[in-house]
Amino acid sequence: MSLQILLNGISTGAVYSLIAIGFALVFNILKFSNFSHGATMTASAFIAYFLVASRGWGLAPTLLCSACSGAVIGLIGEFIGFRRILLNHSAPTYFFVSSITLGTLYEGLVTLKTGTNFYVYPNFFDVATVKIFDAVVSKENIIILAISAVALIILAFIIQKTSIGRQIRAVSFDRDTAKLMGINSTLIIQVVFAISGFFGGLAGCFLGIKFTLTSTLGSLVVKGFISSVIGGLGSLTGAVIGAMLLGIMEALFLSFWGSGWATIASFALMLVFLLVRPQGIAGSNVQEKA
Repeated sequence: MSLQILLNGISTGAVYSLIAIGFALVFNILKFSNFSHGATMTASAFIAYFLVASRGWGLAPTLLCSACSGAVIGLIGEFIGFRRILLNHSAPTYFFVSSITLGTLYEGLVTLKTGTNFYVYPNFFDVATVKIFDAVVSKENIIILAISAVALIILAFIIQKTSIGRQIRAVSFDRDTAKLMGINSTLIIQVVFAISGFFGGLAGCFLGIKFTLTSTLGSLVVKGFISSVIGGLGSLTGAVIGAMLLGIMEALFLSFWGSGWATIASFALMLVFLLVRPQGIAGSNVQEKA
């Protein structure tokens, strides 16, 4: 494996890890997958493009706008969909239908605004590539990897070392018991949805920069879901490991056999894990609600 393929794979895996973390956080708290996550990514990326990037405001404001938009969209989704279900229903079907309905609604609004047009983020770098030993790597891949790593490290610190992180872990373990111990479970769930949306918005913007911005961008959320399955649903560490493995594997297949085989290999890898180790690399056996 050449250094260039490895770096490209790690950069792609870094974006997938942001998506997978969004899945894992919500799954940790509510034990179901939030299928509106892809639409959150798409909507956030478009908001950042129309409000910031198209005006030439630079990379940092664009990323911040997309990430914050994702956090707000995540909170809206939690309020209009998931919270009311938690208060009134416990049947798994309601969780599944709610996430699918919210995702369809978000995607419909984006498509109504943008149609099927393609949009391209402006070039944020004067020099597009840098040379690392014998590899020629795009600056955007380096920036994506660096920012993703910093974001994941900050999240790990929050989860492990702060009061809000301990409350998130407590609610994840047992929501009802945490509530009896004085933890505001509703607030913690809101925080989790906001963080999940924040990471989704960041990932959506990175995908728009790395590829192109379309109303179907959210379909790439399946990469994050596959990463979560490989790493173990609900495991944050596993989500990152699974995303990196998936990114490197896709880079290899893309270089030697093409994008079609890379997609097939992704699903094949997920199926292998579901058959051989359904709990994933770092996860445990958990029954999903939806």
